[in-house]
Amino acid sequence: MSHDASHTSNGKNGLRSLLLPALGSVGVVYGDIGTSPLYAFREALKPISYDGISRFEVIGLTSLIVWTLTIIVTLKYVLFLLRADNDGEGGTLSLLALLSKTAGRRTLVLMVLGLVGAALFLGDAMITPALSVLSAVEGLKLVAPQASPFVVPISVVILIILFAMQSRGTGAVANLFGPITVVWFLVMAAGGISHIFDDPAIFWAFNPVNAVTFLFQEKFLGFVVLGAVFLTVTGAEALYADLGHFGRKPIQLAWFCLVFPALVINYLGQGALVLKDPSMAKDPFYLMFPSWAIIPVIILATAATVIASQAVITGAFSMVRQAIHLGFLPRMEITFTSETNTGQIYLPAVNTLLLIGVLGLVLLFESSDALATAYGISVTGAMVVTTIMAFEFVRVKWKWSPLLALAIIVPLLALEMVFLGANLLKIHDGGYIPVFFAAGFTIVMWTWRRGTAILFAKTRHADIPLSSFIPSIERKSEHGPVSVSGTAIFLTSDPETAPAALLHNLKHNHVLHEKNIILTIKTVNRPRATEAERFVAESLSERFSRVEIRFGYMEQQNVSQALAKLRKGGLKFDIMSTSFYLGRRKLVPDAKAGMPNWQDRLFIALANSATDPSDYFRLPANRVVELGSHVII
Repeated sequence: MSHDASHTSNGKNGLRSLLLPALGSVGVVYGDIGTSPLYAFREALKPISYDGISRFEVIGLTSLIVWTLTIIVTLKYVLFLLRADNDGEGGTLSLLALLSKTAGRRTLVLMVLGLVGAALFLGDAMITPALSVLSAVEGLKLVAPQASPFVVPISVVILIILFAMQSRGTGAVANLFGPITVVWFLVMAAGGISHIFDDPAIFWAFNPVNAVTFLFQEKFLGFVVLGAVFLTVTGAEALYADLGHFGRKPIQLAWFCLVFPALVINYLGQGALVLKDPSMAKDPFYLMFPSWAIIPVIILATAATVIASQAVITGAFSMVRQAIHLGFLPRMEITFTSETNTGQIYLPAVNTLLLIGVLGLVLLFESSDALATAYGISVTGAMVVTTIMAFEFVRVKWKWSPLLALAIIVPLLALEMVFLGANLLKIHDGGYIPVFFAAGFTIVMWTWRRGTAILFAKTRHADIPLSSFIPSIERKSEHGPVSVSGTAIFLTSDPETAPAALLHNLKHNHVLHEKNIILTIKTVNRPRATEAERFVAESLSERFSRVEIRFGYMEQQNVSQALAKLRKGGLKFDIMSTSFYLGRRKLVPDAKAGMPNWQDRLFIALANSATDPSDYFRLPANRVVELGSHVII
């Protein structure tokens, strides 16, 4: 093959490797933000429509939407935050893991911020499916008003089917995500183009002066409108959270070539339609289309909202897995649904919790109008947290001067704080729901983190240092333990002390294996550990070895697989004559020490709900021995 032909072939492969992830990102990353036109413009018009809508108000509102998309999504997320990655991974907890390495005294502040950001994201994961599916199905009322009573039941059925499909994995469905969402964006753009020239004055929306003037002229009402305008950027956090699945360039390509133009054209089209006929303000999205097209658009919108819901559910699974590996949540059952993509996972407990929350919201609010008021707080809160953490990132990792960091970050933070304030006005009108969810998730994660620290400190008092234990146990004595053949592997979180399971085995069974391995599993502050740093093994004596296996927080912690590689690396043991010893603690609350009684009980409930370590670490089930003890916390 000639050099030119080879160069052309490589160019085609490079283009293909960019276009395919970009197509996938349209479905997964932009599913949520792509369904905002269904309800965002309609909800933003409501506060100013009671005494009639003026032409200036429509233009000013459209300008607000266009510039919110430009500043918040394009500048902050697509051009700036996508570069603030942790070995290719994005999201609040990835940022926390990266910054905690060098945070020093600020670690506690960053940890609280990270927990709140993650909790707000999980609250968003409950509201998005409920709002998106309801808003799509409500289009039926335009075609058949008598169908109104069936909107909620149909939405409930769609959501139950969606959550039931999660256990099958997103791999097969994901292949459909990109193309369907591309069609959705093209249809939105076509709807906008068909009306954008109804009144060419709508193009004045590109002038940011109209957005600013609108806010000053409307005063408090303009502040209220901002809460609804923010609905146009819901899902922007998914851009950052899903960075590791697609990479920065494909996500940016999809935004600039398809998503951003389609959204702007659609909002301009809705604005021009209302300028021409203010009565269209009741549902400008669906009324953009001719009557014959409404049913097909409703079907496409429902598919798009299901995809948007799938994206946020997948994001919630990833977020919880990161939280588990970083020590904020107890171990949970994690099923990997793809042999090639480790990001495709299923957590049954999280799936059930999300389904209960989503169905509760649909049955409680019954319409997208009512639910839209509850939306926004979780999204704006998560964005504010990310911006604050981004200030620390650019200062520490990019070595920006404090003045430059403040000059770039403070205007963005001020803008988001204004949006947060506008959304907080809805606190009494359903806005308490995401706050309640976020508070609950934060308490759970903080309790687990604090409880595990207290438990570790308490058990250390009774621990025996390995440095003194091993010489004493290996001294020949007629009353010493019986030596048995084979290898015993003791899992422990503290590699410096004798594991509780080892001490119990000696106390009750009076035996010591000829080979004993003290095994610690560590999660590093990176998405994936390199093979070079995967293992640290050292010989402590003739009979004792100490091994540390390291995993990234995005990896499956398969200990059996890791040990098989370690054997090839030189550690000698026969897996068929090896037993894994685990300590199981029964926790007893103590109101006089540690945490308050209610927090003790919450921590114990979380500990009891944790997945069995042998399942979580993929240990061979027929070679695991568990030895229990009581611990007062």
